Amino acid sequence: MLLVPKQLRRSGMTGDVPYYGGRLTPAQAHAASHPSRPRPRPAATPQVDPLPALRQLLDAGVITAEEYRDLRARVNR
Repeated sequence: MLLVPKQLRRSGMTGDVPYYGGRLTPAQAHAASHPSRPRPRPAATPQVDPLPALRQLLDAGVITAEEYRDLRARVNR
């Protein structure tokens, strides 16, 4: 009779999974002791003024004057 830890007898576990008795694997221990450098944050995207875009939609006939007034009121809140 071969004694196998319960974690390795589960159907989802493969034979390649190391069992360390609930401790960290060597790779996890190395990663914990050697933290990576913080990644630089991406630059903030510039804010676009929506009023000229709304005016352009009105001039192109995509929206009506009433829709333009409603959208402009929503933007100015």
